[in-house]
Amino acid sequence: MYKINKSGVSKEEKVAANIGKLLTDFTLDLEAIGLYLSHSPLVIYSRVIEVLESTEHNKTVSEYRNRGKYYSDNLKA
Repeated sequence: MYKINKSGVSKEEKVAANIGKLLTDFTLDLEAIGLYLSHSPLVIYSRVIEVLESTEHNKTVSEYRNRGKYYSDNLKA
């Protein structure tokens, strides 16, 4: 779970916004970034993979909800 600070934005939201801003630079070579990340310590690589898997899952759930096809009692909007 995350805590919301006085500004109303959590630390996680700030990090996600910063990552988004960095990735909107279309002059970046994403394959090179992947290469550098793959040479990072395993814990960094594992955390990057965890973020990407969570992103994919949440995007899929959001798309299904928008289409009205995803119903689950254990997920809260």
